[in-house]
Amino acid sequence: MPHCTKCGTAVAENAAFCGKCGAAQATQAAPSAAPPLATAHSEMAENVAGALCYALGWITGLVFYFVDKRPYVRFHAAQSIVVFGAITILHEFLRNFFGFSVVTGGWTGFTLGYTLWRLLHLVGFILWILLMVKAYQGERFRIPVAADFAEKIFGKS
Repeated sequence: MPHCTKCGTAVAENAAFCGKCGAAQATQAAPSAAPPLATAHSEMAENVAGALCYALGWITGLVFYFVDKRPYVRFHAAQSIVVFGAITILHEFLRNFFGFSVVTGGWTGFTLGYTLWRLLHLVGFILWILLMVKAYQGERFRIPVAADFAEKIFGKS
């Protein structure tokens, strides 16, 4: 049983004031039902992490591959690295092979090269949207050649 902090008289468990001298008593707050902030679940949802693997192409694929160890996220990260890494390499090859000139600021050669270059941009954009949406929906959508190649390089996730 607690006692008054001023006069020492016995007081009730949750009394705010002493019955004898009227001094205010320090009461202990009841423990809250909410969990402490340190134990709150802070891990990103798998579908969100899977979609973010494609956000900046192969760059975010690399980041999520090394940071997140969940198989679903690693699958999408590896596929992102392969798909968008290949698109980046093809983009640079077409740009250099068909003669994009830094000096003139445009294409100096064959117009088929420019058409292929733009088509590659369109395919990359469509894949980017498709893969992000499918990953967010929780699907392991596989690009046929790229997913197999990613499994060979990065292992089965």
